[in-house]
Amino acid sequence: MDSLHLTTSRQDTTVTVSLAGELDIATTEAVRGHLLGVLEEAGRARRPDVSVVIEVSGLSFIDAAGLGILVSVHNQAARRHTSLRLANVPPNMRRLLRITGLEAHLTPQS
Repeated sequence: MDSLHLTTSRQDTTVTVSLAGELDIATTEAVRGHLLGVLEEAGRARRPDVSVVIEVSGLSFIDAAGLGILVSVHNQAARRHTSLRLANVPPNMRRLLRITGLEAHLTPQS
């Protein structure tokens, strides 16, 4: 079982949170807390152009609880008028997002 690793970087008006390992029921609360903290920080910046990117190329697994956290955080970002999107989505996760109807909401339009 892979644990989950979170790293956060900031460049100009973009905050990138990279996830690596497994995003599942055992790790969702840590991810939720971290991402909500990032959204709070973005809100304190009081800049309309601040965006949050969740880089997911390092995820080896995601379950329904993991998807639920991503949707929940995305909804929180929308309420705060903060742009949030997934980046570098691996093919197996992109397929899952497409099947669940979440692809258009969580990933940039091509």
